Amino acid sequence: MFGRKKADESTGSTAVGASSEPVETAPVAGGKGRPTPSRREQEAARRRPLVPADRKIAKAESRQVERDRRAVAQAGMAAGDERYLGPRDRGPQRRFARDWIDSRFNIGEFVLIFLILMLFILFLPNQAIGLTFIWIMYGYIALCVIDAFITTARMMSVMRRKFGDIQRGTRWYAAMRTFTIRRLRLPKPQVRRGERPA
Repeated sequence: MFGRKKADESTGSTAVGASSEPVETAPVAGGKGRPTPSRREQEAARRRPLVPADRKIAKAESRQVERDRRAVAQAGMAAGDERYLGPRDRGPQRRFARDWIDSRFNIGEFVLIFLILMLFILFLPNQAIGLTFIWIMYGYIALCVIDAFITTARMMSVMRRKFGDIQRGTRWYAAMRTFTIRRLRLPKPQVRRGERPA
């Protein structure tokens, strides 16, 4: 019995002595193989200089980006996209008013052309021709006003049945559109002549 105990103690002491030696551990598989960067290093990597290296190139790029943005906004406004319209043109009632005016021929579409002609005729030496044209111009403007009044009155009647309450300024908005050449209107017409809005 005593001999077995001594043998066990001798073996136990050897095992303990073996375990006390430093053991090298193998690296974990799948490690990143580099130290984790500190917070200061990460912030420095994200930080960009406020002043670019080449100011001319940066300015040209900024101008090009702004030019592209304006072109997209202009195209969207011309197409009647609600995202690019201002408060004056936005909303279903304003769209209906535009379509109502664009769907018919308006006498006031050519008022700008008449005004330009009047400026030329006023410089003619023959005063009789100038006075005659002025009276014609007054008569034409009166017809334009009457046409706009009748057109917007019909439009308001339809809109009351369709929408109920009418947005303030809609009639004036539609009347001013009747005095604009069709090709120069913004947003551009979305309906053809004779095609009534839905």
